[in-house]
Amino acid sequence: MKQKLITGFKPSGDIHLGNYLGAMKHLPELEEKYESFIFIPNYHALNSVQDAEKLSHLTMDAGKAILALGLNPDKTIIFKQSDVPEVCELSWILGSLMPMPLLERAHAYKDARDKNRSINAGVFNYPLLMAADILIYKINIVPVGKDQKQHIEIARTIAQKFNNQFGKFFIEPQEIIRKEVETIIGLDGRKMSKSYNNVIGLFESEEETIKKVMSIKTDSRRPEEPKNPEECAIFALHKHFSKNGLDEIANRYKQGKISYKESKDILAENINKELRQIRGNKKEFDKNEDFVKKVLKDGGKKAREIARGTMKEVRKLVGLL
Repeated sequence: MKQKLITGFKPSGDIHLGNYLGAMKHLPELEEKYESFIFIPNYHALNSVQDAEKLSHLTMDAGKAILALGLNPDKTIIFKQSDVPEVCELSWILGSLMPMPLLERAHAYKDARDKNRSINAGVFNYPLLMAADILIYKINIVPVGKDQKQHIEIARTIAQKFNNQFGKFFIEPQEIIRKEVETIIGLDGRKMSKSYNNVIGLFESEEETIKKVMSIKTDSRRPEEPKNPEECAIFALHKHFSKNGLDEIANRYKQGKISYKESKDILAENINKELRQIRGNKKEFDKNEDFVKKVLKDGGKKAREIARGTMKEVRKLVGLL
């Protein structure tokens, strides 16, 4: 029997290269190895998107993006989080076992608190709902970026607490973090993030991609000056999109035989080449939203059937039946 894998793409903004390289790119190959659950966490998105029309649009776009990767809905369960309301019930039950200090150490909450941002209860309880998303399907593997590792650790801790209190029931999930994509560098040299406004959109036009690449920050070294590729934000993206010519590009950097302009030209061309098929697929789904809605609806039914079975057992274990 295959192990189970889950990952989600929050509809809180346009999908960018950081999302693509961090998890999305590898999903078709993982589909063959694992029983996969790919979902759109629109409950989570409510923490930051409180506009009904916008959330609905972003949710549909996330569904199109997932399908554009080439995933097979007959093999992978693709669904909206909100079609499985049982996760909210499980989140409440798990919250009764969760010590507040553990939630107070969660990165998202600490970051918002340290920056004096307004913090709603959804932000504070985010790790609980994420744990419910994972545990309710008895998931083994969760591919995440380095910044999400703590959330999987929290989910594992909650599973352990539940199992110790009520008997072994939940699987303790394990994270998969691809070392080569721990941190994707953005246009300004920092981590690529919507909050930094330094992203290249996955489904932007080729012209817009070229424009974004040309805006990547560099130092003032002249073309003939030797450069350290490991200190260059352009080269950081070459590692993902220019693998066939990476050694040659690196040598030209070191020998002062490439300008930043030429490096950007090569990068933009390679990004557009790799994404051309996915972007074309997305345009086809833009024309056929009824198909996307059906995939999400059917996936939601499959996911909810599993979740209902889990919750029937959970209620019995904790004494709610």
